[in-house]
Amino acid sequence: MAIKLDPNKLKVFTGRANPQLAQKICDYLQIPLGRGGTDLFPDGELIVRVEEDVRGRDCYVVQPTSHPINAHLMELFIWIDTLRRASAQRVTAVIPYFGYARQDQKHAGRTPITAKLVANLLERAGADRVVAVDLHAAQVQGFFDIPVDHLNAGPVLGKWFRSLKLANLVFVSPDVGNVKRAQVYAELLNGELCFIDKRRRSGTITEAKHVIGDVEGKNILIVDDMITTGSTVTTACEVLRQNGVKDIYIAATHAVFAPPAMERLADCQFTKLAVTDTIPLGNRADAIKSRLVELSVAGLVGEAIHRIHQNQSVSELFRKESNGA
Repeated sequence: MAIKLDPNKLKVFTGRANPQLAQKICDYLQIPLGRGGTDLFPDGELIVRVEEDVRGRDCYVVQPTSHPINAHLMELFIWIDTLRRASAQRVTAVIPYFGYARQDQKHAGRTPITAKLVANLLERAGADRVVAVDLHAAQVQGFFDIPVDHLNAGPVLGKWFRSLKLANLVFVSPDVGNVKRAQVYAELLNGELCFIDKRRRSGTITEAKHVIGDVEGKNILIVDDMITTGSTVTTACEVLRQNGVKDIYIAATHAVFAPPAMERLADCQFTKLAVTDTIPLGNRADAIKSRLVELSVAGLVGEAIHRIHQNQSVSELFRKESNGA
């Protein structure tokens, strides 16, 4: 379907976190990237300048809150405030990777619920709507009093899974909390489903205890929403190898890759790892470059923006995928 949008009514801007993805989204929408940028004062304060008229326009700011997360968050708040004060009709925060989503509840006494704090700050800055991809905790949507379009990377990752054309396929969740995500792909591609009994020993170290399900001699697809330090996925690979699997393919939406993820992944026995471009890779993954596949969510996010702008259904995107379209 050819997209015909009026670039005078729809504006897409980008912060400094992932301008490459923002440009790809604009290429999909066939509109120019909005003119504007972020500069620094000598003391490190940020100033955002929008260099075109946005009065009465439908404006979108693409800014994943990846490392350095606090700087990128503050930049996003300032972009929203700038557009609001420039009389934009609607301002949507497009956050391909939503940081602080892990802290969605009090896990112990005297600790924050930072996902709720970020939601409050986005609303207070003036956001009318939020678009996010694969939130770590889906319930974060409920922390907002404005509409949230929670996109899942299923259409993107599902296409890659199909391209592998694997037989004897088993989808594995690396922990109990991620079983629902793996189940979606298993049903979509008629694969079996297993999960790993994982115990967290610290913030950076996990221990895989048991594989629940039959994996011997099977091709494995591990699915997760993100790889941070790599502990969960690499320990999962170890226990799967011990259970006689064939090839191991890994797919994760967000390539956080915080240290020591690269060291762990470089030593891990997997066949291929697919991630999306919600977070720019740069040269961070050179150690596993030969086994890494980067997939783009630009079409997914671009189509969501198109549908929001035209007041059409966003969820229809995923109904088509579930029907094998």
